[in-house]
Order: sequence, then C-alpha cells, then structure tokens
Amino acid sequence: MSQTTLTDISSKRICFFGAGSMAEAIARGLIHEKLVEPAMISMLNRSNETRLTELNERYGVQTIKQGSTNEEYLREADIIFLAMKPKDAVEAIAGLAPLLHTKQLIISVIAGLSISSMERLLSVEQPIVRSMPNTSSTIGLGATGISYSSSVDAEQRLVTEVMFKSIGVNAIVDESLQTSITGVSGSGPAYVYFVMEAMLKAADELGLEPHMARELVVQTVLGAAEMVRVTGEAPEELRRKVTSPNGTTQAALELMAQGGLPEAIIKGMHRSATRAAEIGADMEGSIMK
Repeated sequence: MSQTTLTDISSKRICFFGAGSMAEAIARGLIHEKLVEPAMISMLNRSNETRLTELNERYGVQTIKQGSTNEEYLREADIIFLAMKPKDAVEAIAGLAPLLHTKQLIISVIAGLSISSMERLLSVEQPIVRSMPNTSSTIGLGATGISYSSSVDAEQRLVTEVMFKSIGVNAIVDESLQTSITGVSGSGPAYVYFVMEAMLKAADELGLEPHMARELVVQTVLGAAEMVRVTGEAPEELRRKVTSPNGTTQAALELMAQGGLPEAIIKGMHRSATRAAEIGADMEGSIMK
C-alpha cells in the first residue's frame, strides 16, 4: 500500500449510519490498522445513547454525545457507511438524501439492497458501493463481496478495498453475484458452526468432557482451514491424504455421504442465495409503492 493511499484514507471523515456489530467491526479494523484516527470516525443510531457512549469510550469515535448532531456528521463525512437494520433502511436512506453532496462515497453493508434501489431512494447520482461482509469481520477474519456503481472512481475503489482489507479479505464482483456471495461467505460462518454443533454433540456421546471436546473441535476446524490456506491444496486432495483405505476416516465419510451431507450443504447454500434475492425483491417492492 502506498503512502499516498494511506494519506488519502487518513484524511477522510467517515460516518457510520447505524452502530451495530458490523459497523463496530469495520470501525475497529480501521482504527486497529491505523488507517484513520478515531476522531475522524462518527457513529450514529436512532435512539440508543448507551450504545453510543460505549463506542466512544471503547474506541474514541465521535457521536452525538460529543456535541455535533447526526445531520452535521452526515453532511461533513467524505464516506458514509449505511449500516442500519434492513427494516429501517428504506426510510433512513430516503431521509439521508437532502444532506448529501455528490462527492460523498456511500458504502452499504445492508443485505439485499441493490445499488439501483439506493439510487432511487437518494434521487441523485452518487458513488455507491454495495458490500456483503460476514460476521468473522469482528475478529479481522472477514470475507467481503464488493460491487461498485458506475459513479465510483478509481481512488474511491482503492480506498474502499483498503478499508475492507482491514477486516479480512475481499472479492470484487459484478453486482449480480452479490446473492451468491451471501450464499457462500455471508451465511457461511453459520454452516461451519452448524457442523461444529454436531461434532460437539457426537463428542459428548462419545464420552468426552465438554471443555475438552470444545478445545478439540475448535482446533480441528481451525487446523483444517489453515491447512487449505497454507498449502494451497484443494480440500478434495487434503481429504484424500487423510483417508486411508478401509480406515476410520473412510468409514465416517461414507456414512456422511450416504446421509446426504454434501447435497444438503449445496442445497442450503443455494437456498441462502435465493433468500437473499427474495429479501432484495421485497425491499424493491417497498420502494416502488
């Protein structure tokens, strides 16, 4: 990363419209990676002042508790993250329109909300980024899909990608693939947790103490993921290497396959992507009314 890029980001005022866990994760990443000073970040929500006090005390970010109004923070921002709950998004974004100027970069982390929908709500041509981070972003190991509107320039793209790299890895995709991103990585951590739940239940049935089972299962999942990352080998190849003919692993995998585990995972991921499209269609419908 060039010094110019770092300087460009550090000079930006960043406002998070919404102060939930994803907004906190991104703000934490920006501060931890020393991309932006806390005083350059503002966070706002509808009414939870306790939450705002907590964020100010934890990170040093600015809120209405420090004297400025929400409207002032939004007007003065160079970058605005839309991080409100989906149910509040349409009304909130429509109300945001009068406060904006055309050079502000809008970055949405709202699941299902399309760039065209945001453009209609804002009623002006605005550089807009649609993103889909996942919850592992809270520990800096997130995976984010990023799509750009035609108004986002090269500098804004670079700044966006550097910011999201502060909380993990990212993939630049055509917006039509955002529902696929949801099915793969957006909902992905829950699939792994679901498998871990089953492994912990089996470990209990096999007589292991809960604390021991948890440590073994967590380390097993962590180690397997790291093996894929570090070796660069395909999961199929790594699986083959640990599956001895007529051995214990082969016995387990054959039974899991017979139970339909691979097909269930694939179907579930497709359903997640379809559901993301359905949610987006519902939001589109509410805008058109």
